Amino acid sequence: MPWVVEILNDKVEAEMNAFPADMRARFTRIVELIETFGLQNVGMPHVRHLREKLWEMRLKGRDGIGRALYISLEGERVIVLRAFIKKSQKTPIREIRLAMARAKEIEL
Repeated sequence: MPWVVEILNDKVEAEMNAFPADMRARFTRIVELIETFGLQNVGMPHVRHLREKLWEMRLKGRDGIGRALYISLEGERVIVLRAFIKKSQKTPIREIRLAMARAKEIEL
């Protein structure tokens, strides 16, 4: 079964659409890598583990750095939970907490 990358809901879709075009293109490229080669074969600098089940897609563009936080589920599914422009070196804890709260909605 091939890997599938899904966006959680319209709110996350709007977050992604707020990214500059080059970051959206980078997101699309990482999604293509995951769907073609499998999540287990895509690593740094494209994706990185944050904590527990939460991972991040690392998006870099001319206007800054963005992140798309996601979880991986059984059945070779990736669900993007949160997308934002990063303003500091560390991923803000509020962004992690928001993504974890959204992940709990899925796992019910």
